[in-house]
Amino acid sequence: MSALVSAIDQGGQHWLSFRIGTQLYAAPLVEVSEVIRDGDITPVPGAAADLLGVRHLRGRIVPVMDGRKRLGLPVLPVADPATVRIVMLTHAGQLVGVLVDAVGELLCSDGIDIAPPPPGRATRADDPVSSVLSWQGGFVALLDVRQLCRLSGEGDHVA
Repeated sequence: MSALVSAIDQGGQHWLSFRIGTQLYAAPLVEVSEVIRDGDITPVPGAAADLLGVRHLRGRIVPVMDGRKRLGLPVLPVADPATVRIVMLTHAGQLVGVLVDAVGELLCSDGIDIAPPPPGRATRADDPVSSVLSWQGGFVALLDVRQLCRLSGEGDHVA
């Protein structure tokens, strides 16, 4: 078990879950700034394929990523457009939005086993799934916000 997984497991960390496609994902609650409805997103010419564009949020220009594309999932129509949200994540002072199909519930990893991703899962070097949490007969893929947003430290921007 990695040091990250051990530290998370010992801390009983809280997570915000959300659905992208049929899979549940979760981000550490301490790195969730807010959840907003999707709205006007301005495309950025020449941006990475998984960057939908930028959105104005209370005087800030925030990049918004397509959660499906970023996680390597097939691009399909959303089952219920009324549930689509943008989860605003923050890491090292940077704010990045991720478009998700629906926001779920708050999870607490207290007393629940957190394991590394299943073998063969991390076929990409930039895979943001850091571990999995057993949950209600299935699992929730826990995300590393820094890796998800392609940030390596302070002052970095979404690539």
